[in-house]
Amino acid sequence: MSSLSAKYLPPGLAAELNDPELLCQLAHVAGSPRAAASGAVIEVTDPATGEAVGTIASLSAAESRAAIDSAQEAFAGWSGLLPQERSTILRRWYDLIVEASEDLARIMVAEQGKPIAEARGEIAYAASFVEFFAEEAKRPNIESVTSHLPDAEVEVWREPAGVAALITPWNFPSAMVTRKAAAALAAGCTCLVHPSSQTPYSATALAVLAVRAGIPAGAFNVVTGAAATIVEPWTEDPRVRVLSFTGSTEIGKLLYRQSAGTVKHLVLELGGHAPFLVFADADLDRAVEEAIKAKFATSGQDCLGANRFLIDRRIYDSFCARFAEATAKLTIGPGMTNPDIGPLMNAASVEKQRTHVADALAKGARCLAGGKVDAEGPLYFQPTVLADVPADALIMTEETFGPVAALAPFDTEAEAIARANATEYGLIAYLHTMDPRRIYRASRQLQFGMVAVNRTKVTGAPIPFGGTKQSGLGREGARLGMEEFTEVKYVCRDWA
Repeated sequence: MSSLSAKYLPPGLAAELNDPELLCQLAHVAGSPRAAASGAVIEVTDPATGEAVGTIASLSAAESRAAIDSAQEAFAGWSGLLPQERSTILRRWYDLIVEASEDLARIMVAEQGKPIAEARGEIAYAASFVEFFAEEAKRPNIESVTSHLPDAEVEVWREPAGVAALITPWNFPSAMVTRKAAAALAAGCTCLVHPSSQTPYSATALAVLAVRAGIPAGAFNVVTGAAATIVEPWTEDPRVRVLSFTGSTEIGKLLYRQSAGTVKHLVLELGGHAPFLVFADADLDRAVEEAIKAKFATSGQDCLGANRFLIDRRIYDSFCARFAEATAKLTIGPGMTNPDIGPLMNAASVEKQRTHVADALAKGARCLAGGKVDAEGPLYFQPTVLADVPADALIMTEETFGPVAALAPFDTEAEAIARANATEYGLIAYLHTMDPRRIYRASRQLQFGMVAVNRTKVTGAPIPFGGTKQSGLGREGARLGMEEFTEVKYVCRDWA
């Protein structure tokens, strides 16, 4: 452990870890931990208690630009490695993440609040992207094309685009880093990562492990601080060729505008407002079980979270009763007690739940479960079920991003599909029916980038994650996820 790293270790949580150096309160630039030259820091709090976990270095705009210099300087060396060499290094990073998984999960609970079982699951999910792209790194996909010209040979190459800026959210503070960074590194790009200042320690821990794995200095930089201060230099600098962002549609649009001047390639994973459709022929027990998963994972703080539950009127009352009963049984508490529902991230999230519930009730909805802040603490909102929610209620038009479910009946398949599509978002839709013809029709007609049929869990490293409409651009995961960080070069050679 470097003396600088040791100086900035917070004593509380670090003492509980097998490897205290993983809890790093510094940025990582050019392979080394970095404090802000000004000494500026941002406090990081535990949402379960409101108490400080520690601080994180808050770098300046000049220091953010210096990180671009570091990534640019490292690009030639990293992109020039054989794909097999990059693969070997990424595989070592994967192994180290797996070995450190319990510490990484514990860090995540402290800064993000999610239940420990979910945190462990996220670390495994994060590691899976590194493992997958370690393999994909060896397959850069050079295509031979049948020539359309006499005496000419034609090839299409994929080459690393350059420096990639990766901006990640607080709700999945490890997996969103690796899903982006592993793909970019596998393609031969170097990375600038800006994690949320609310959950920076998951990212800095990954940086510590990246150094140990042998990722060269400057190839993987974690630049911490205020978002506008850090990111604006990246959007302005032409050396940053790809910008990948996960977060709100509002901020995604802002980054889109800011990046126009340098014509960057953008990968945007933005908001969701997922419909959950249940038809009368569905397996009702399974539909209720999957609805609980789709709504309440990560305490509802998930862009994939189901928001609008549209239920066939013939089974509506039965579904409402069973879903409310199952919701009322969910446990609430701090993440390390492994509850079903942990704290929300901040007071603004709690206020949004209150607003959506109050608006729906004022417009005629019924509260079947929950509906208020829990006695556990100010950031704990009870898992809530609202029935008979009208189409003009806020919760039917806005992403709630919390543990509140809105239920409404429908009468026909056409009505259900039309209501599901009546949103500016298009990330994922959930569909429950046993009719194979309806599965085909609805899957085709739903205007979403992903459709989950009779299940909730669909994500993973091998699949192209992403949405349509204002839910984003591009895809993450799968081969497509690596191709987002490449440029296509066409070569035509004359042998005459």
